[in-house]
Amino acid sequence: MARIVVTGSAGFIGSCVSHYLTAQKTFEVIEVDDFTQRHKRLNFESFESHQRIQREAFIAWFQIEAKTVDFVIHLGARTNTTEQNLELLQKLNLEFSKNIWTLCAEHEIPLIYASSAATYGNGELGYKDDHELIPSLSPMNPYGQSKQDFDVWVLNQTSTPPFWAGLKFFNVYGPNEYHKGRMASVVFHAYHQIKASGAMKLFKSHRLDIADGYQSRDFIYVKDLIQVMEFLMKRTAQSAIYNLGSGTANPFYDLAVATFDAMNVPYDISFIDTPEDIRGNYQYYTCADMGKLRNNGYSLPFHTLQEGVFDYVQGYLMKDAYL
Repeated sequence: MARIVVTGSAGFIGSCVSHYLTAQKTFEVIEVDDFTQRHKRLNFESFESHQRIQREAFIAWFQIEAKTVDFVIHLGARTNTTEQNLELLQKLNLEFSKNIWTLCAEHEIPLIYASSAATYGNGELGYKDDHELIPSLSPMNPYGQSKQDFDVWVLNQTSTPPFWAGLKFFNVYGPNEYHKGRMASVVFHAYHQIKASGAMKLFKSHRLDIADGYQSRDFIYVKDLIQVMEFLMKRTAQSAIYNLGSGTANPFYDLAVATFDAMNVPYDISFIDTPEDIRGNYQYYTCADMGKLRNNGYSLPFHTLQEGVFDYVQGYLMKDAYL
């Protein structure tokens, strides 16, 4: 049975990945996170686990147990895009990741790690996962910069794991994000707004060339992320940094409509000002160029926005269910 380490396993994406791999019955999943955070407890307490290790103890454990580990999926990070504590981001998003990479390289352990589309900043250089382009990217917040710093560091390494993949996650939504509060997906917030009031408020556009509600994002369902990771674990693709979005940009208005439809509620959409604390760093458009992953053999389709929203709303949010 292959022994897989998943960091960030109490979080949104990490818990989905951990539960999926555990359910396959062919992996021994070692979960790593800060399990003292009670607001995340429903992501892990009711699920079977082979072993759980506190984040602060993990590097010491890994130094001893590395020879028993077959693969590492490193998803643990401080993911709040409004975080201003640079010391915390340096510790959790950069130094912790460097330690994991170094041990994987030393012990020849394949590694998948989470980067972010936040590294692309305002998108002025486009959204292509070209290694030659990456050092020139300019993130718009400290979180994005911490992910960018690690990507650039990775590309400068001569000692590498036998296989590695950095994944630039775009706008991920899906089950197990109940704990994320303001940082939860737009689908999550849309569902709860509509459930509470029968209506949905979207941010106004503060650009003359984009209509209210037509700010667009590349939304990707978490189940698609899992399928890509499972493909990469087979190590048939080239080691690289890859975009991981759906390859399609959808307006927030369309997302709201899909949520109303999934709930079978008549549309009632209005617009409010974008909060001042995020307005200056607000992205009006993101869309992953998925050519590299496709050219490396990944052929499964991604959920359309409507398909993903219907599955998430009806299969999970309406039932308070977890993946």
